[in-house]
Parts: sequence; structure tokens; C-alpha cells
Amino acid sequence: MAQKQRKAGWYWLFLIPFIATLVPSLYARETPVLGGFPFFYWYMILWIILVGVISGAIYFLSEPRG
Repeated sequence: MAQKQRKAGWYWLFLIPFIATLVPSLYARETPVLGGFPFFYWYMILWIILVGVISGAIYFLSEPRG
């Protein structure tokens, strides 16, 4: 039972991208521009990549070993 709860603890990491994209006033702007893209676009593209990394980490950390 304790191992099952430990595995479920990793799912809290999904709150990071949720909170980071929850408040549009944090990222709804045009500056700074990176590679010709306004801040909003590269911020969202960055989070798409980070969600993949976070999901992969959660998958490997919560998978049973052995």
C-alpha cells in the first residue's frame, strides 16, 4: 500500500504545467521576441516540450521495478 501511495505522489508534478498556463496575464504579451516569435508562442511551445518531459519522468518514476 505504501508503495502505491509513493507512486501516486509523482502525479502531483502534473500541477506544474497546469499552474504555469492557468494565469494568462503571466504570458499574454508580445515581448520579448525570440526567433521572430512573440513571447506567448514560444512560452506555449516550451510548455509543450516540458509537459512531454514531465510526463516521461512521471511514467518512469511511477513504473514498478523488477
